[in-house]
Amino acid sequence: MPTSVTITTPDDWHLHLRDGAALRAVVGHSARQFARAIVMPNLVPPVTSTAAAAAYRDRILEALPAGMVFEPLMTLYLTDETSPDEIRRAQASGFVHGVKLYPAGATTHSDRGVTDLRRCWKVLETMQTVGMPLLVHGEVTRTNVDLFDRERVFVEEQLIPLRAAFPALRVVFEHVTTREAIQYVQDGAGRDNALVATITAHHLLYNRNAMFAGGLRPHAYCLPVLKREVHRQALVEAATSGAPCFFLGTDSAPHARSAKEAACGCAGCYTALYALELYAEAFDQVGRLDRLEGFASFFGADFYGLARNRGTVTLESTPWIAPNEVAFGEGSLVPLRAGEPVLWKLVR
Repeated sequence: MPTSVTITTPDDWHLHLRDGAALRAVVGHSARQFARAIVMPNLVPPVTSTAAAAAYRDRILEALPAGMVFEPLMTLYLTDETSPDEIRRAQASGFVHGVKLYPAGATTHSDRGVTDLRRCWKVLETMQTVGMPLLVHGEVTRTNVDLFDRERVFVEEQLIPLRAAFPALRVVFEHVTTREAIQYVQDGAGRDNALVATITAHHLLYNRNAMFAGGLRPHAYCLPVLKREVHRQALVEAATSGAPCFFLGTDSAPHARSAKEAACGCAGCYTALYALELYAEAFDQVGRLDRLEGFASFFGADFYGLARNRGTVTLESTPWIAPNEVAFGEGSLVPLRAGEPVLWKLVR
């Protein structure tokens, strides 16, 4: 078994950084491991304009700990009112790299999201024309659809018609969680290079039993929710396959401990503290550590048309115990796997 691995410095193609004191508490965790990150726009209020994205980018850079180098890649939050002109401004900016589709009510701070994709037809047409990627949270939100089926139904009802209407639209199916989504991306990637997917470390390592091990585990609750073991296995096979249509996106989502351990707890797993180490564990478990570099460092940059990073990072198979909590503004947050062993360690 390998005891260390050195790879090109990776990037995170799906990250939540929040704002204010929360941003200052967590941004260094990601900068420690990743050179760049696609930053989600679901603040309150959401980042719906290029000007707002520029201001948020400045706040992220100001919040970086001294001596750290990290490039935030900004996104816009798609609403029913987003205009084609705003898409053109975003494309011309050079720092906005995608537009995020949240179906209204799908997850944290998604209440301003899209109520009906047909309201966005002109915007999507413009995005297809200028080459701006659509970053998709792929779940329907109807209450008559079982929570564990929301992704599969979204593919059938929304994604297939969307891509039929806009076949050249560049789509990132974010944090996929089911074998049906994996199969859909594989089939689409075989026809063109316009469809890719990100996969999280927690969906690679855990199935839905993790939410109920010995009791209700709020820090394992995320959206899309963890699925059955058969789906986890499909995700692992896809992530470690070497197929360039799958790449790293942590979906690390920080919430205060008090907001998670509540009568109606927030969705989101916090993995940014040691995300790369968790991915290394998932790849090592199936004997495919040699494929981590493509997944973590190459395929996302290639899709977004950015240069691959030049530096390297080194991980060693040195188990250590994750902290029980870390500072988060005036409170604390609990990372996934708190107080338990992490099997790999980033040593640079």
